[in-house]
Amino acid sequence: MAELVYDNNGRLLFTKEMKEEYTLLMPQMLPVHFGMFQKLLQLEGYKVDMLTTHHRGIVDEGQKYVHNDTCYPALLVIGQLIDAIKNGGYDPHKVALLITQTGGGCRASNYIHLLRKALLKAGYDYIPVISVSFGLEKNPGFGLTIPLIKKLVYAMLYGDVIVDLANQVRPYEVEEGAANRMIEHWENELVASFDKGRRMKFSSFVQTIHEIVADYEAIPVRQEEKVKVGVVGEIYVKFSPLGNNNLEAFLLGEGCEVVVPGLTDFMIFKVFNRITDVQLYGGNKIKYLFCKILMNYIVKRQNTVIEIMEKSRFRAPTHFEQIHQSVQPYLGDGNKMGEGWLLTGEMLELIHEGIPNIVCTQPFGCLPNHIVGKGMIRPLKDDYPDSNIVAIDYDPSATAINQENRIKLMLANARQKMKQEKKQAAEQTNTQG
Repeated sequence: MAELVYDNNGRLLFTKEMKEEYTLLMPQMLPVHFGMFQKLLQLEGYKVDMLTTHHRGIVDEGQKYVHNDTCYPALLVIGQLIDAIKNGGYDPHKVALLITQTGGGCRASNYIHLLRKALLKAGYDYIPVISVSFGLEKNPGFGLTIPLIKKLVYAMLYGDVIVDLANQVRPYEVEEGAANRMIEHWENELVASFDKGRRMKFSSFVQTIHEIVADYEAIPVRQEEKVKVGVVGEIYVKFSPLGNNNLEAFLLGEGCEVVVPGLTDFMIFKVFNRITDVQLYGGNKIKYLFCKILMNYIVKRQNTVIEIMEKSRFRAPTHFEQIHQSVQPYLGDGNKMGEGWLLTGEMLELIHEGIPNIVCTQPFGCLPNHIVGKGMIRPLKDDYPDSNIVAIDYDPSATAINQENRIKLMLANARQKMKQEKKQAAEQTNTQG
């Protein structure tokens, strides 16, 4: 058994010996993206399990060990990790926990401390907690190397593309399950390529995006019109099936096309904020330069994806700079806690793309999200009267039936509007005829 080692502040470290013996448990937020992240970490020699559990016991565990004033995503993530330790069949002396840490003003920066406090309360203080961050905490047995960061960036970009295209195909596919099988095919293909050092150069990235788009274009689809519904909100509840009670599956079951802005914009936004901090308040010039390089690196590849998709039959994402410019009349760059101005920007992006029907996911305890999400619905409604936005609260006491009923009311309005538009179009055609 690996020896427990602590730093000068009493923090339990994840050692090189633990890397050989321990299984890393990671919560799931985006099933496709995190599936690739898991495999990339495994290629680096880590033993990693992604937690896909989805039951009420997770909420109960979270409420047992996390203060009820804490935001709902923290309760879910910590509850899921502790539930896995207790009920997942793992040897608690042979596991470590992975959790992201942003370092910003969002409560997510404190998840790692809340998790350690919960482990202590549950009697598991001998389990290491690893911060997945850019240098906030260091461990001898875990690190984000430049090659690994590069792989993770490409996995994020590829993940956004295959999920976006699948969402545009799935509601219309002739053969049920075709879009999901294409996701699985490309997940496996990309990870195998990463293992061989392929598909991570810019030229091969461009070629791969062309191939992915062509594969989805080849899937037979029905020519019909469905209500398109955008999903925005706090990042965990926006993406995680556990956090949003399988929102995407529910909307798909209601006959909708689900439109979810990807992870890439959020990551660019986070790097952009570091640049803005230095511009507004001063700071480390080396950090500023590094963030500029990283942002340009990601933006260049995202712009390439957009350009390729614009030439296909699919709807392409909006350039980050366009989103940034569109939100300027509403919020400044200083509104950056949590999802900050980007959340409002994503609602504007959807509206401008002709998708006025939007579900804004609002987790309990996320104050920034309520300001830039729910708080901005009225100003957007004033400027875009046709916008049909509903804010849905997610917390331990909220029931799926209440959430779904509110969404169904929004969908009823959307369907009525679509019916009226079809009638007007038919009358106009008859008049011209």
